Amino acid sequence: MEKMIWTLVLLSAVWSGVAAITVNIPQTVYEVARGDNVTLPCTFTTTVTSPKLVVVTWTALAQVEGALDDIVLTYYYPDDETDVQDNYKDRASPIVDLKTGTANLKLNSVTLNDNREFECQVQIPKDPKGQTADKARLLVLVAPSPPICKTQGKAEYGQNINLTCVSEEGSPAPTYKWAGYTVANQPRVPDPKTTDQGGILSLFNITKDTSGFYICTSSNKIRSATCNFTLSVMPPSMMSIGSTAAIIGGVAAVLIFLVIIIYCCCCKNKKKDAIYEMGIHEEEHHDKEPVNGESRHGNGQETNIRPDEAKVDLSYDRRKDYDDRRSDYDDRRSDYDDRRSDNTDRRKDYDDRRSDYDDRRSDYTDRRKDYDDRRSDYDDRRSDYDDRRKDYNDRRSDYDDRRSDYDDRRSDYDDRRNKYGDRRERYDDEGRYNDRRDPRSDNRP
Repeated sequence: MEKMIWTLVLLSAVWSGVAAITVNIPQTVYEVARGDNVTLPCTFTTTVTSPKLVVVTWTALAQVEGALDDIVLTYYYPDDETDVQDNYKDRASPIVDLKTGTANLKLNSVTLNDNREFECQVQIPKDPKGQTADKARLLVLVAPSPPICKTQGKAEYGQNINLTCVSEEGSPAPTYKWAGYTVANQPRVPDPKTTDQGGILSLFNITKDTSGFYICTSSNKIRSATCNFTLSVMPPSMMSIGSTAAIIGGVAAVLIFLVIIIYCCCCKNKKKDAIYEMGIHEEEHHDKEPVNGESRHGNGQETNIRPDEAKVDLSYDRRKDYDDRRSDYDDRRSDYDDRRSDNTDRRKDYDDRRSDYDDRRSDYTDRRKDYDDRRSDYDDRRSDYDDRRKDYNDRRSDYDDRRSDYDDRRSDYDDRRNKYGDRRERYDDEGRYNDRRDPRSDNRP
């Protein structure tokens, strides 16, 4: 036995000679909800017995490279004094015990700014070697804030749009999921081209069937929040239609101008041909013109034709040709008026359909508003029901406590009653109880 004791003493001396200070934080990550209190544990061992000075420093490490670290507090032993930085006044305090090697940090009312790494450092003179510090991350949990739903792009037929969903708060970072419902409030089967990534729902080549309700859910490990979005896909705007009509009208005007120029050129050429033919006829007339105004034919017969009559016949032919062209122009103008009237009818029909669509959209908006009102009323009733149920549970719990207390008293009463019955039985067995009650009995003690 004495030999074993000496061996332990020798091993202790060897260990004291080679060991060094060791600081340790058991875990690498600690989770806490925002607003709660948390204690970050830190333990240390040292080779110095009864140290005269111990300095414990807790530091909040910088989150961005190049930034400065924030010292939370510094504790001094044996003065038992603590220097707490202004940012952590009334929130940070040390828990130090040299006997157990404890150097914990207690943080109250944790905020998002505390979502970082904390380092525990213990300094003891004459024991500088070893691991003098250790660190752990404090993960502050924050429920996602109600997300904001928006749309990017024009909700018109044939367009591509994005539905965005973002929560301004949330730790750890929330994930997003979109769900779609038709106008009839039926679950929508997503189109194969539709993508849902990072809170962005991309819709391609949208149509009237794309209209409906879309719900985005933002969630992390604490809880989830949602936002609703109503999508109404409309026909192309009147501005777009007007631009298209202006382009078509401009092209039509250019074509009409070209047709007029070509027509004028053709008329000019015809006029030149007519003048040329008229010159030929006049030369022939002059060659065959007889003396004293008589006309001579090839068969030797002579007819009296005056030059004025030939000019009148030529003017008549040109007038007839002009009337034919004027009639053709009138026909084309009548055809143009018919097409314009047809276009006016189609536009009127489009306006009627647009008015009908606006009426249906107004009806849809009214139904949606009625649905929202009913849903809000349902939520209010559900909240009232939850309050009443909570009140009932509280009363039920109070009743159970009183019943338990009653059962305890009843059990105590039964125990005393049993004890009383046992004593009475003992008296009956001895026969002394009845003798005491009946003074006339001969069996007196």
